[in-house]
Amino acid sequence: MTTPSSHHNTILVGAGPIGLEIAVNLKDKRVDFLHIEAGQIGQTITWYPRNVRFFSSPERIAIAGMPLHTANQEKASREQYLAYLRSIVEHFDLRINTHERVVAATRDPSTNIFTIQTQKHTQTYTYTCDNLILAIGDMHKPLKLNIPGEDLPNVSHYFDEPHNYFRKKLTIIGGRNSAVEAAIRCQRVGAHVTLAYRRENFDRDIIKYWLYPEIRSLIKSKDITFIPNTTPIRISPTHTTLAPVTWSDQTTSATTHNTFTINTDPEQLIDITHDFLLLLTGYQQDTSLFKQLGVNLEGINRQPHFDPKTMMTNVPNLYVAGTATAGTQTKFLVFIETSHIHTTRIIQSITGATNNPNLLNNLCHNISQPES
Repeated sequence: MTTPSSHHNTILVGAGPIGLEIAVNLKDKRVDFLHIEAGQIGQTITWYPRNVRFFSSPERIAIAGMPLHTANQEKASREQYLAYLRSIVEHFDLRINTHERVVAATRDPSTNIFTIQTQKHTQTYTYTCDNLILAIGDMHKPLKLNIPGEDLPNVSHYFDEPHNYFRKKLTIIGGRNSAVEAAIRCQRVGAHVTLAYRRENFDRDIIKYWLYPEIRSLIKSKDITFIPNTTPIRISPTHTTLAPVTWSDQTTSATTHNTFTINTDPEQLIDITHDFLLLLTGYQQDTSLFKQLGVNLEGINRQPHFDPKTMMTNVPNLYVAGTATAGTQTKFLVFIETSHIHTTRIIQSITGATNNPNLLNNLCHNISQPES
């Protein structure tokens, strides 16, 4: 069933931290706006493992001028930050159409009006607007390896609860923060952990500083089995088959980047027995809305083109904010803490007015280097 359409000055899609910060400031400027979120507020954060802690300090991920305090001045946990986001919504009485997914978006070049179609349960809604803001994030689905067995029931791209792996053989594929933290936490609860990574070593500049020495220690003591320079090529219910990889530099006219070659010689393959397998190999952005609206996608990350002074894309009055500006991040450079400034730029572009400084994270003007 389709409902009649309603028109708004602005439609804001996405209710993560930066989406909420933008909503607070749109409301402060009395802009007629509609806020839509495909899941619950902070949906991507709900996918984080239970009790995981942010890399960034609390003051850097606070939004809308509201302090984020934690016990003992520690990094905020997933649960603390979700509670904080709920308090933001309640404090500013934000109206958000949660669990309503945008399924189609178009722009009429003759009128410059956007038409948005959404789905909520079995109901279809249509809205129109003059300005459209996409704060949709960058982690919508796993980066799949596309190998046999990837969809087996004991294989997952998400790590949730360490207790599930107590006294089980757990193989983890990956070498960034999610894989390293999962390996440490599961070993602590009694899992027999094997960690396989396609690189020789972990990048110390990327791994959370409190995790790096512990993972190295657990590998040295053989409490975690580490198999570097390998990648999985097939999965069975009981085994993961790893193949050696060799790295080399590949130079094009513009850039030099690393590539690897997989050695599938049967004598070189390694079979690892497992009860469960976690493929923590990263996530990718869903660019379908950008494509529908004619946004130019650029570079290896396929990031949307935008004017950094206004956050407007190459499509007039279509804005992008937060980590959505980065596309699929291969090297993470855009975080919550580096995105507060997007709020200022978008509000000024849409309203022509200066933001209320009390409704911003004013650290954004002082952060030249992300802590993450």
